[in-house]
Order: sequence, then C-alpha cells, then structure tokens
Amino acid sequence: MPHPPAKVHRMFELVEPIATVTFSEVPNEAFLAVGMRNYWDGYFAGRAAPLGEAPAGVVHAVFYNFADGEVARHIPWVWGRITPREAIAVRERGSAAALRQMIGELAGSPGLARLAGLATRAAVSAPTEGRALYAGLRALVVPEEPVARLWHAATLLREHRGDGHNAVLLGHGIGGTEAHVLLALSLGMKAEEFGRTHHLPRARLTAVVDGLRDRGLVDAAGGFTDAGRRTRERIEALTDELAAPAYDVLSPAELDELITGLEPIAAAVEAADG
Repeated sequence: MPHPPAKVHRMFELVEPIATVTFSEVPNEAFLAVGMRNYWDGYFAGRAAPLGEAPAGVVHAVFYNFADGEVARHIPWVWGRITPREAIAVRERGSAAALRQMIGELAGSPGLARLAGLATRAAVSAPTEGRALYAGLRALVVPEEPVARLWHAATLLREHRGDGHNAVLLGHGIGGTEAHVLLALSLGMKAEEFGRTHHLPRARLTAVVDGLRDRGLVDAAGGFTDAGRRTRERIEALTDELAAPAYDVLSPAELDELITGLEPIAAAVEAADG
C-alpha cells in the first residue's frame, strides 16, 4: 500500500549511511589486499560487479554522474585482476565487517534479524524496469547473516532509488556533472569546493555552471536561483515517488517498525564516520 512521502524520504535518509559503508576504509583495504591499486579501483570493481564484465562505456552510462574518462581509468583494468564474482564477495565481506564495527553492540541485538528481514522484503519487491544496477543486484544471493543481510538490503534500496534518480535527472535534462553542481549548491557549497567536482578542469566546470546559468538555474554569483531551487526540489520529490513502490509490500506498522529500528543503526554509522 502507498506510504506518506515523508516516510519514503526518511527511509532514504536511513538507508544511505548503511549502504555506503561499502565505500569506507575496511572494504577499501579488502580490495587493496586482492590487488586493486587504489580506492577507485575497488569502488568500480565492487559497485559495477553486478553488471558483469561490462565495458567502461556501459558502466559510465549506468552510474550516470562520473566525468568523461573517469570510469575508463579503472574498467576494464580491474577485470584483469579480479572477476565480478570475486569482487561481489570481497565487497560483501568488507561491507558487513565495516557495518558490524561501526554499530558495535547493535550488531548483536535480538531485533536486528527482524529489521534485516523487513528491509529485505522491501528491497527485493521493487520493480526492475529501467533500473539496470538494481536489477543486477537483485540477481545476487541474499546473505543469511543478519548484518550482511541488512547491508545488502540497504544497498538494493539505495541503488533502486539511484536508478530512479538518474531517470528523473535525464527527464529534466540534467547531466551527471550538472547534478553534482546542483547537489553542491543544495549543501551551501560552490561547485569548485565540492568533492566530486573540485578536481575537474576549471574550464570544464565553468562551462557546466555557465550552462546552468543560461538555463536560469544558477545566478550570477554561482548560487541557486528560485527556479534552480524549485527544480532541485522537484527532482528530489519525483525521485522519492519512484522509490516508493519498494515499500508497498510493507504495512504501515511494519514501515514504522523499520524506520524506528534503523534510526539508531544509521546514527551509529554516521557517528563512527565522523
């Protein structure tokens, strides 16, 4: 059954820190131990593995928001050192270990298996149409161990929402780098200060900001116009709307239980992450 948009968005806020432990130090060290050269090798090997040995152009298209050439610096090189199946296993082990470490005693709480079960029911019930990365993840075996199961479910829900978000961006004519600029502005940062765009050549970043300014989304000072802010809010609202079907399988009481149970877990991860 449909749930209030505020609760769907709250699930995004709770799932995000749990899923993204996969980009933290413990999984990174696990990938370095099996021959990856740096953080980004492990990132692309782990996150792209559900797509199989897809070429760089396909991964670039599915991930949507990397600058031209960034994916190709790592794929297909990583597939000469590790197979997608091996990368999936390294990622799962490292991510579960990281989550277990970050949440401490909560990892052994009696209710964790119940939460992991609720999250998994939602995570495997969402539509796959037009969602390539989510569909790849859906094809994987769901872990049995509760902490790993919770991380896996959070990752499924995150990538389901992410695939929908990319579709909304595409529908609004917002490219990947443009999306990062709008995100930076929503966080009160300039594009040249934001971690995902500050490394880009100045001319490239300037051209992107100028394009957004020509469309009336960015003002002369490099901040949001009213139209830009409304566009950003509309994109987020539509993204939540596309993410909502994942939770239709849960009753209102079950969704409330899941939200309440995930709140201390997400808070512990955020606290551990600094």
